[in-house]
Amino acid sequence: MNKVLHIKNMVCNRCILVVGQELEKLGLEAERITLGEVALMQEPTPEKLATLDHVLMGLGFERIDDRKARLIESIKNLVIEEIHHKSQRTKKLNWSAWLADQLHYEYNYLSSLFSAVEGITLEQYIIHQKIERVKELLFYDELTLSQIADRLDYSSVAHLSAQFKKVTGITPTELKKIRPVETPRKPLDSVA
Repeated sequence: MNKVLHIKNMVCNRCILVVGQELEKLGLEAERITLGEVALMQEPTPEKLATLDHVLMGLGFERIDDRKARLIESIKNLVIEEIHHKSQRTKKLNWSAWLADQLHYEYNYLSSLFSAVEGITLEQYIIHQKIERVKELLFYDELTLSQIADRLDYSSVAHLSAQFKKVTGITPTELKKIRPVETPRKPLDSVA
């Protein structure tokens, strides 16, 4: 019988690697490790879980037991995965329909829960993640602003620029001139 653990702040491939290494050190065999989730081959002892919790906390992670907290973490992981780790889509993503389909809950419930727990709307969270991705893409300087706008489902460069300026206080063009010293990127799990 396997045991599924939900882990907060596990938002990138390096996180998966680090958690996997720590599980191995503790002698806990994982069937699979994905963003925010670990499926163990066997139910761990309470002592091993306590040790794992201590190790995870030291690394900036946290095991989540509450159903609503797990749902919030799933929302964040899906948004991060879609914005930061997926390549260009063939059609514009309808976030509300997509999240509802992925999580099997009505979008209004997901949105209300997210706002109540996180203190910002789900839409704001998505926008902030997109802006962090824009910063990353601008930093690497491999795509034009038009290509970035297209990749992140903005209707135009003007829309992207306006949203970018509203969130950061500067335009993408201004960022390219001053990067990266004055506008450090944020870790994905602290974007809010």
